Amino acid sequence: FVGCVKGWKAVSKWNPSNGGLGYLEERVGSFMVEAMLSQTAPVFYGDLRSHERVPLPFSTFIGFCKWHRQNVGNSCSINSNSLGHQLGESDTEQGCSTFVDAAPKQIYLAQIPIINAENEERVQLETLQEDIQLPAILEEKNLSSINLWMNIAQARSSAHYDPHHNLLCIVSGRKQVVLWPPSASPMLYPMPIYGEASNH
Repeated sequence: FVGCVKGWKAVSKWNPSNGGLGYLEERVGSFMVEAMLSQTAPVFYGDLRSHERVPLPFSTFIGFCKWHRQNVGNSCSINSNSLGHQLGESDTEQGCSTFVDAAPKQIYLAQIPIINAENEERVQLETLQEDIQLPAILEEKNLSSINLWMNIAQARSSAHYDPHHNLLCIVSGRKQVVLWPPSASPMLYPMPIYGEASNH
């Protein structure tokens, strides 16, 4: 699996260090996506009751990312005035005052569809498909979906399992994954697959 995404345009074009945030904003614009607002950030637990799914212009989230990169490490507070100036009046006029008032670290994009073979109407980031190439190891497989996960700062997800096989590709940043063997399942207290938190 090593190097299977090196040829992707996404690796270079989405990288924040290379102007990737501006590129993503230009490609997607203010298209509405479903963001997650968590009361437990920066730890995102599987209990869906601790999350609120809310519509957000993609450009507004990118604005939060840009603000964080410019101000990380500075002793300045996050408030509606500074963010409103950074994001522009159009963003706050589109019903996003909830996000301007909330700490941006509480907001993240989870499972935003780039490709969804089962429900094409759910695809929100179709314009980014050309930046991704199917790895050779999957060329003869039926691909169900490709999703984007994106957060502003360091975050941690609680232990969980997924109902489908996954290939995790890191375009920018890094992720540490801890795996448990199936024999450990009884000690991890998994919830039913069709429960309130179906994958945790």
